[in-house]
Amino acid sequence: MTDPKPTPNDRQIRSSLFPHAQQVFWEFNRAASGKPYDWHYLPAIAAALRAAADQVVPEEESCEGGFSDSLEHQCRASERRLARAELLAIAAELEVE
Repeated sequence: MTDPKPTPNDRQIRSSLFPHAQQVFWEFNRAASGKPYDWHYLPAIAAALRAAADQVVPEEESCEGGFSDSLEHQCRASERRLARAELLAIAAELEVE
């Protein structure tokens, strides 16, 4: 199946998104509608990414109390915060469109 020819509005949306957000947008649309430029899905995609971030990489509570202060724990916590920030950045970008 060939993709439909993009309209000027489609090109504007496509070119204004950063590569990670573009990829999420295109893959979702191809799966949902078969059209890579079906831009009305942007709010739904953003909401799904926010929900995924909350479920998979929840905000961490303070390390006081029962958490280890080891270098390994700090490194893993930093990686989780980075992953969460990247998911939320893509969601925010999709919401702006």
